[in-house]
Amino acid sequence: MKAYTKPFLTAILIIIADQVIKTWVRAHMYQGEEIKFLGERGMLHYTENNGMAFGMELGGDWGKLVLTLFRILAVFAIAYGMVFLIKHKYHRGLIMNVALIFAGAMGNIIDSTFYGIAYHYAPLFHGRVVDMFYFPLISGIFPTWVPLWGGQDYIFFRPVFNLADAAISVGVILILIFQKHYFKSEVVEASSPNSEMVEE
Repeated sequence: MKAYTKPFLTAILIIIADQVIKTWVRAHMYQGEEIKFLGERGMLHYTENNGMAFGMELGGDWGKLVLTLFRILAVFAIAYGMVFLIKHKYHRGLIMNVALIFAGAMGNIIDSTFYGIAYHYAPLFHGRVVDMFYFPLISGIFPTWVPLWGGQDYIFFRPVFNLADAAISVGVILILIFQKHYFKSEVVEASSPNSEMVEE
């Protein structure tokens, strides 16, 4: 059972932290309000969205319902995958990154499933996801010679996100970066059919 403790405890702590931050923002800020903590390059910017990570949306009530139900199914699939990885002793780094993805998905599911009822503005499965972190690291104006966008303002990084979004992104990025290291044991097993999978 010890093998299951760290990944699931990590996920639970991230989910709790995500919900605490969202609850604080809802209680102490109004939508559109900004609290700067890194000058113009980092702030809390309270917003809510009906859709996917980083404020992207899938339109309409039916789109919202489909997205929420898909998220619920995805969380069950990710949880099953995490148990499978632990049971078969895959690389600990891979397991922890899947735990991050699970925590992020679960954090946003809580919003979209229950927030509408909890805050009396929508039925079950139609809640909005609370976002608050905004880091417009670079801003300026495109030179006039740039096709399509010449003379227009630009901001990088524009999306407003939450801790759950960040957990998903970090988990996915680390898996992509370290996939060869994480799946090295599968390569060894494939080259030696009689060998046992070796835990990293």
